[in-house]
Amino acid sequence: MTEQKATNVHWHAGTVTQQDRHTLLQQKGATLWFTGLSGSGKSTIAVAVEAELFKRNKLSYRLDGDNIRMGINKNLGFSDQDRTENIRRIGEVSKLFVDAGLITLSSFISPFREDRDQVRQLHADAGYPFIEIFVDCSLEEAEKRDPKGLYAKARAGEIKHFTGIDSAYEAPEAPEIHLYTDTTSLDQEVDIIIQYLLEHGLITP
Repeated sequence: MTEQKATNVHWHAGTVTQQDRHTLLQQKGATLWFTGLSGSGKSTIAVAVEAELFKRNKLSYRLDGDNIRMGINKNLGFSDQDRTENIRRIGEVSKLFVDAGLITLSSFISPFREDRDQVRQLHADAGYPFIEIFVDCSLEEAEKRDPKGLYAKARAGEIKHFTGIDSAYEAPEAPEIHLYTDTTSLDQEVDIIIQYLLEHGLITP
């Protein structure tokens, strides 16, 4: 974990509890962590889940990999070290949103298992739900889709450290939800996620 550099700092607790926020919002905060190759469908699924939750009067917020790199993580590249810091930061942001009572949809390639496990542990230490969703798609299919033209650039040597080409992707070993986007429809994937949230009491019908 990252070393605490600042000294003489103390957590300032408030009087409004997480349970108070859950009662106000009529839902429980949780992080849904979408991980998978570029082009696997992470962002597409997260957008669709967000829309479905909105229809059900549930408050959620998406943290998308590209969006975050245009703001809070704009100073990070794609080296292994920067990827780790990227995930550490967004793990902390996700945790804050969960504490606020939001269902946080975090959509990141997050290729390294250790980094994802650290975010999971961060949530576990605080008693917050962390739901790892493996958006499983073969490299061949992801390259066929290539919605941003990134695989073509990586194959041409124009992008270095590209996951699946010259940088590794370590698949989750025991995700809470495993989606096979080669063979399932978007509607089916959204339904699987919503049913999980219902069955685990994170949202009500």
